[in-house]
Amino acid sequence: MTAPPQVGRVVAIDWSGARGRRYAGIAVAECDAGAAAPRLVAGPGGWWSRSAVFDWLRRSLDRGPALVGIDCAFSLPFAVSRRYFADPARATVFDLWELIDRVAAGEPDFGGGPFVEHPDYGGDFWRSGLQPDWYRDPHRRAEMACRADGLGSPQSPYKLIGSRQVGKGGLAGMRMLHALRRAEPERVAVWPFEDPAPGRTLFCEIYPRLFLKQTGFGQRKIRDGAELDAALAALGSCPLGMVGVVSDHDADALVSAAGLRRLASLAEAWEPPGLDPPARRIEGWIFGVGGAGLAGLTPPAAPAPPRCR
Repeated sequence: MTAPPQVGRVVAIDWSGARGRRYAGIAVAECDAGAAAPRLVAGPGGWWSRSAVFDWLRRSLDRGPALVGIDCAFSLPFAVSRRYFADPARATVFDLWELIDRVAAGEPDFGGGPFVEHPDYGGDFWRSGLQPDWYRDPHRRAEMACRADGLGSPQSPYKLIGSRQVGKGGLAGMRMLHALRRAEPERVAVWPFEDPAPGRTLFCEIYPRLFLKQTGFGQRKIRDGAELDAALAALGSCPLGMVGVVSDHDADALVSAAGLRRLASLAEAWEPPGLDPPARRIEGWIFGVGGAGLAGLTPPAAPAPPRCR
């Protein structure tokens, strides 16, 4: 197994596919290599839009390469999306992103609504009411592996019902990644479709519940600064020292930044057993999910307490 890439700065983004101009559901956190506590990055005027995240990411490229995890699906289940291409065997995720961006081009802030509403593609999404008879809840292989490993139950991107639906956020994320690759082709790469390369900021798909599982919180939410620091300590991070209530979105971003930094040092996370050629080509993978399960992706013993100021 090859050695994992060297990772310095790590960014984690809790994402949103909502329509609007700015969203409480977006949070950005970053941390440096080592054990320093992750920190929240404030959006313009205290709020993030997806376009503001895009602008911040472009500017941050000047600070050197980083590993950026985004909490959204980077692709659609190929069992359904294959019908969008004349030659499915040769289609790649970048072809899918180009299609989605072309169909949704009129939607501001990287919104994906027009794709969901398009007569050629919208019929694949469960958009309202009770589950239709034709809907089979398709999942990508990474989502099924996540469930099999006991790491959580990611929703299908084709299910747009309920508070946990992720489809619109995924479409918006794909449009933003497509724009980043188009704007910065020499400085951006997206895992696992592209390999890590010196000088390039690498983007990967993350699932915050996976990191919360590693901290012992399981399905519980982090409510305040003390619980946040306990979760960070379980991931080998110094405490942040926040006081009072912590929002779900801020907690997800901060814990994901520390968890992604820790997992990135493990070769198994970069080469999970289930990452087959179709996943590398078009379906993608959730970073940290693997056939060996959670125990195979975390050190056998709790990390030593970090040296903190």
